[in-house]
Amino acid sequence: MAVADAEKVEKIARTEGGRAVGGALMNSVGWLPRKIAEGRAFLAEVRGELKKVSWPSRKEVYSTTLVVIATSIFFGFYLWGLDLVFSRVLSLVLKR
Repeated sequence: MAVADAEKVEKIARTEGGRAVGGALMNSVGWLPRKIAEGRAFLAEVRGELKKVSWPSRKEVYSTTLVVIATSIFFGFYLWGLDLVFSRVLSLVLKR
């Protein structure tokens, strides 16, 4: 939350109908309105940030998903092959 918004929320929480609320009463009575105001400010900021996001198209998501799947399969077989080679080399070394 921006500093100016935080100060605004604190100011709202400290006053109740233009009258200052004191100590323990402020903590017990002002807690819920302050949290609601903080939640609203947070959701407003989230909405603003989500409007800035460049969302990929369905075609882009499909193509990048295929690349990830193909790469995972390739490296899976590559690492499986390396495991076979190293296990055979290790078994030959340990037999001697």
